[in-house]
Amino acid sequence: MAHDLTIVADAEALAREGARRVRASIAEAVRARSRCMLALSGGRTPRALYESLAGPAPGGADATPWARVELFLADERHVPPDHPDSNYRMVREALLSRVGMPAAQVHRVRTEEFDATGAAVAYALDVARAFGLATRQWPRFDLVLLGMGSDGHTASLFPHEPALDEREHVAVATRVIKLQTWRITLTYPVLNNAREVCVLVSGVVKAAALQAVLEAPADPERLPIQGVRPRQGILRWIVDEAAASRLTRIP
Repeated sequence: MAHDLTIVADAEALAREGARRVRASIAEAVRARSRCMLALSGGRTPRALYESLAGPAPGGADATPWARVELFLADERHVPPDHPDSNYRMVREALLSRVGMPAAQVHRVRTEEFDATGAAVAYALDVARAFGLATRQWPRFDLVLLGMGSDGHTASLFPHEPALDEREHVAVATRVIKLQTWRITLTYPVLNNAREVCVLVSGVVKAAALQAVLEAPADPERLPIQGVRPRQGILRWIVDEAAASRLTRIP
């Protein structure tokens, strides 16, 4: 699996490097297209990145043009937006409440109003409107920020789940059997249409999975992150030394 791999010292350095990469991607998109379409993920690893991103840019760099950013979620738990497990709540607390992004430019999954399937349909329609999509078109995000679980899942694409086979819809509801919960996730066709996908991985608990993902033959049914292969974009990995500790082939 070809990859652009950056290894940093620890989780703190990962947050700083990830924030630097997000700022750069936003600036590039705004210069090229006057706006940035950005999809963020939940989870423990990205939170520190969002907190860093909300602070002043290092070295006196220009402020991030948040007024030109449209923000989406790569996936969401089917819980109310104020629930402790809500990805939206985490992103709001760590980032949105501190940068003053216009509310109309924040596209969350309306989990409080529908069942999980209804929430996925409504979210797909919201994405289509924001991108101005015609029928059968896929959104083209400027940047999708993803994490990876120790089981190789990403967004809410889990091993051996039906959502891995979805090729018709922008977003779907998925019942994650091992967690006994519903989630809503963007699908492979969306992730693989992005201009840039950046995957963050931190901690020794992820080391075995990262080695398998980067060095073993592709098997997305078992390791769903391997199914993320942007067709006309860049796939970047930012990992800390603990997560990279089992790699045997480092470019």
